Amino acid sequence: MSDCLFCRIVAREIPADVVHETDRTLAFRDVNPQAPTHVLVVPKEHHATAGLLVGTDPQLLADVVASAHAVAVQEGLATDDGAEPGYRLVANTGPAAGQTVHHLHLHVLGGRPLTWPPG
Repeated sequence: MSDCLFCRIVAREIPADVVHETDRTLAFRDVNPQAPTHVLVVPKEHHATAGLLVGTDPQLLADVVASAHAVAVQEGLATDDGAEPGYRLVANTGPAAGQTVHHLHLHVLGGRPLTWPPG
């Protein structure tokens, strides 16, 4: 989708600070970080939401989550066995939840205590 911000980042038309990449996913630092570590993980294919993706390619959704965990390990927020200090994954779905780019993305947040509820 030529007008999708994240599709344009995946296509390298818009620069991003890429921190992790697989054949199906791309992870890059958020330009407006809400925590010391704030990375977005997207599928390289355009899918607007997790609900839409799980119906068409559940393995790709699993790949996005696996990439998010790999980012957390790389950033020192977790180990391969899931040990502390920990991180949060957030997927905003729809405008009422705060989704502003309609291309599925997981926020990987960490590096500070994260309170609950988030907002």
